[in-house]
Amino acid sequence: MQVMPRLVISATRGGSGKTTLTLGIVAAWRKLGRSIAVFKKGPDFIDAGWLGAAAGRPCYNLDLFMMDREPLVRSFVEHSVGCDAAVIEGNRGLFDGVDEAGTYSTARLATLLRTPVVLIVDCTKASSTVAAVVLGCRTYDPEVEIGGVILNNVSPGRHETVIRKAIEQSSGLRVVGAVPRQRKGEFPERHMGLTPFQEHPDKERAIQASAAVVERYLDLGALWEIAGSSADAIEAPAAVSSCWKRPAVDQPVIGVIRDSAFQFYYPDNLEALEQEGARLQWVNALTDAELPDLDALYIGGGFPETQAAELAANKSFCQSIKAAADHGLPIYAECGGLIYLGRSLTVGETIYPMTVVLPADFILEKKPQAHGYTILETVADNTFLDKGEIIRGHEFHYSRIVNIDHLPPMAYQVTRGGGINGTGDGLVYKNVLGVYTHLHALGTPRWAKAMVKKALEYRKHKQPT
Repeated sequence: MQVMPRLVISATRGGSGKTTLTLGIVAAWRKLGRSIAVFKKGPDFIDAGWLGAAAGRPCYNLDLFMMDREPLVRSFVEHSVGCDAAVIEGNRGLFDGVDEAGTYSTARLATLLRTPVVLIVDCTKASSTVAAVVLGCRTYDPEVEIGGVILNNVSPGRHETVIRKAIEQSSGLRVVGAVPRQRKGEFPERHMGLTPFQEHPDKERAIQASAAVVERYLDLGALWEIAGSSADAIEAPAAVSSCWKRPAVDQPVIGVIRDSAFQFYYPDNLEALEQEGARLQWVNALTDAELPDLDALYIGGGFPETQAAELAANKSFCQSIKAAADHGLPIYAECGGLIYLGRSLTVGETIYPMTVVLPADFILEKKPQAHGYTILETVADNTFLDKGEIIRGHEFHYSRIVNIDHLPPMAYQVTRGGGINGTGDGLVYKNVLGVYTHLHALGTPRWAKAMVKKALEYRKHKQPT
């Protein structure tokens, strides 16, 4: 079996330049005619979106908390087929995870996938201490293969020379690049990190700017050598589920609202719906006059607050969603989608009416209201999951519900995370479920099956007899 070159780009901490340099590496290799499969460790949507834009192909999330090892490895292998190499961007520091053992860390992912790591180190106001940090990372877990080091925010000349020599003499690791401090501005940020690439005024220019930095300051040949240094091939585990395509005549249509307000979708989630037999139809809540004829609707997360005026102004579309929900259309909504299904969203001093499907009023705060991994248990049968089902997901939102004391019983009990009120998550109305938690189809495989099943039931129900 052929061994595919693969590489994990990690760092000693978050904010060390992983995303910008990973984008640059992918874009630079792509300019050389190489096809690069891209992955993001963790639940992040925005970094994954940028990586996908740089690679010209979808970026898939790999998360040991939200999904079991077998489907994770299968996703990595299957989505790397036909590519010249695979690049995984880590998150936070190399060994950082939910617990002190780093159980769900980038390091654990690298060892699972038997992939060498290139470590980015921020050299701001440090010299030989950088070598001590690198040596510590190398010896902390001998199973993690660190193949090289990138110095970031380093001063050319003596500063760089001292650090290079200290690293090579103390740990034997080679420095494969030294990047001086770059001016800010190519990648504007928002409270969750980078602005989504869909909103960037010139995303291609920004990506090529990262590629230019990499081409100038990194040794691309050495990086390619490290990527190819793994002697182990990875074979995908045998499929545990029987995914099948339904005949076109029996193919339910599931709408997916995808625009600058709603853009957070794991590619695996969309593919899972298609594998279960659904045909996806893109919908735009900002410009479409009304909801098309659908058998179900999926509304992902995003930043509805940045488009609140436009969403509220499209009254005919809001009314069509409300009418469809009243008629029993299965609707699954996450985070930003949950907000959109509410009665209103307050941003600053302005109250924007939403679709009025769910009896909740939202307000955007300046600080996060919940951030991190979640564990939910279904406490009552609902449209999409049965009682007792466990969901391991992720949440990150600045909004909260104002009239929280007047909400109906919720679909999920929160055993980890914030949810809607600290103990519950998931508002239900007929066949509608709105939840703050983002789930991943590889971690909750019943979700896609249930969504398609409900879509077929609704399709049958709405057809004239």
